Amino acid sequence: MRENYRKLRVAVLGGGTVGAQVARRLLDNADELGSRSGAGLELIGVAVRDVSARRSVSLPKKLLTDDPHSLIVGADIVVELMGGLEPARTLILEALSSGADVITANKALLAEHGPELFDAAAKVGAQLYYEAAVAAAIPIIRPLRDSLAGDHVTKIMGIVNGTTNYILDEMDTLGLGFEEALAAATELGYAEADPTADIEGYDAAQKASILSSLAFHTAVPLSDVHREGITGVSAAQIEAAKRSGHVIKLLAICERRIDASTGTEGVSTRVHPTLIPRSHPFAAARGANNAVYVEAEAAGPLMFYGAGAGGPETASAVLGDIVSAARRHVVGGPGVGESTHADLPVVDPGLVPTRYQISLTVTDQPGVLATIASIFSEAGVSVETLSQSTPHDEAGAAQTATLVIQTHQASEADLSQTVEKLASSPVVHQVAGVVRVEG
Repeated sequence: MRENYRKLRVAVLGGGTVGAQVARRLLDNADELGSRSGAGLELIGVAVRDVSARRSVSLPKKLLTDDPHSLIVGADIVVELMGGLEPARTLILEALSSGADVITANKALLAEHGPELFDAAAKVGAQLYYEAAVAAAIPIIRPLRDSLAGDHVTKIMGIVNGTTNYILDEMDTLGLGFEEALAAATELGYAEADPTADIEGYDAAQKASILSSLAFHTAVPLSDVHREGITGVSAAQIEAAKRSGHVIKLLAICERRIDASTGTEGVSTRVHPTLIPRSHPFAAARGANNAVYVEAEAAGPLMFYGAGAGGPETASAVLGDIVSAARRHVVGGPGVGESTHADLPVVDPGLVPTRYQISLTVTDQPGVLATIASIFSEAGVSVETLSQSTPHDEAGAAQTATLVIQTHQASEADLSQTVEKLASSPVVHQVAGVVRVEG
């Protein structure tokens, strides 16, 4: 610890699972953290909704307050762990305007109001830290912002939501249906009482917005992230994926793409269920774990894996940011602003090349395959593989057949148009499932 350097005053806004963990560790490990940062750290208070509520971690009552504004005044470092858009946004702007560095794990707020918050920090020379906003304990923000700042990141692909990964893993390993797997996730505490943000892909889309903006030095608002959840993934699709040597994961995919309509480089950011080969490292991301894969021109492929959620895990990332903020105070100088100078355009999702695996229930009669093949041919989409299974009724007569078709790469628009034509074909009883393919 630097001699004679004053203690830095730390305020924590939010006393939930993560906030309480951060506060407790600051109290228990203040000396050790101070020796790492070069300055003493003093927790001056924790802002909570109800000071009398029971907490999972014991905290001194004298540190609890329901007035966050009183903590912000005079704080050197403000840690926002309240969640939601308001009052978190207003409180962070208040803290930044006072010159305090701010640490947040609020992915929703960053995805919606990131540019505003970063601009506010830059105006006063403060710093906004947010390592815990994506993938909890997995260090991904700092490597993208600092370690790879001199490189040219071309792609990020990640499992960034633990709830959906747990559900899909249970469906794959135990053969559960979606509702059964969701119930299991809820019972274990992986899914909230209202799981919409997770299972509909909103949480992953917020994280994709943050990663894409950071990696490509371009503001990528949440509205520009294509989003699909996992509620449409069926047990039949999971089984079809197994037969083809794949597993289904909800992936956030952020990549540089050449816009075919203009010939210029742009950014594509999307979240959707995706087939990946069982040999891919992502297939080993089991349960509620997260994994992030980064491709960069000089560094090559990089893989980050670990716990993507949880109180202690998220607290670990927050405490790392607290130490970084304290070191900046000791060294002095203004905070480092976010780099969004590239200002790359968003590529039209319909122009992004991809592959589909399409599951169809069709009439089992001669000429059906020829009809299906003509639909693909007219759309300019090439078939890579096709498998057929034919269930029989009790009398042994075949009524329908199930086709699982995997395409070669084509534009999203052409593939979507192909699916629409298949759905309207008289020989197709049902388009049972459509999943994109990566790897």
